[in-house]
Amino acid sequence: MTVITESTSTSEVYLSRVQEVLAEAAQAELPAVLRAAKTVADTFDRDGILYVFGSGHSHVFAEEAFYRAGGSARISPILQDDYMLHVSAQRSTELERQEGHAEDILGHYPIRSGVDAMLVVSNSGSNALPIEVALAAKRRDLPVIAITSVAYARSTSAPGRRLHDVADIVLDNHCPPGDALVSIAPGLPKAGPGSSAVGIALLNAVIVEALALQSEGGAQPDIYLSAGMPGAAEHNRALADRFRDRIPHI
Repeated sequence: MTVITESTSTSEVYLSRVQEVLAEAAQAELPAVLRAAKTVADTFDRDGILYVFGSGHSHVFAEEAFYRAGGSARISPILQDDYMLHVSAQRSTELERQEGHAEDILGHYPIRSGVDAMLVVSNSGSNALPIEVALAAKRRDLPVIAITSVAYARSTSAPGRRLHDVADIVLDNHCPPGDALVSIAPGLPKAGPGSSAVGIALLNAVIVEALALQSEGGAQPDIYLSAGMPGAAEHNRALADRFRDRIPHI
């Protein structure tokens, strides 16, 4: 841990805080990571797909897991433009707080009841859309894994259930309400979000553990190679061709 002095840079403080939160989450959430990995491995073993959804900035989790060097080929991101940031950041923020969008979003994907699994990411855990996506997945008999900040979810005044109340397995990123980790100066909002750095580490921990469980069970995990590695083009093309009909964004 960084010892804070008058000469410590703000960047050092931020990196130290990220390390602290990640270390706390890694220790406290390991049992949940292992449960989530078993759920994902079982999904892959029954020829299923892990769908990953997040709105606003949380959509980066879906992109991180998809078509990724060292990642599973059995992961489908749920990426609908209006709920991401590149079309309109303000509009996506409005939409994720509205009810009634989940079924339309999921209708773009060939989700198989009782076969596939869903991972939903929402740092605040209180917005309507990710909660509705989780509930819609459960109606389809999919196990639901959540990555969220339980402290943040409990601090908000939004009515209704929270994502951690709905999901079957919860990975708490241990980030504080508001997410930002560093005080810059008196009178200024805190800066330096931690939820992506910590949450993506938890996400990848689940995936690599699931792949290891598959291997230990005698299965051959479907893992993408980095495009710069020898034989990657042929290897990745074969995997993409296998899953093209089931993962729309390939």
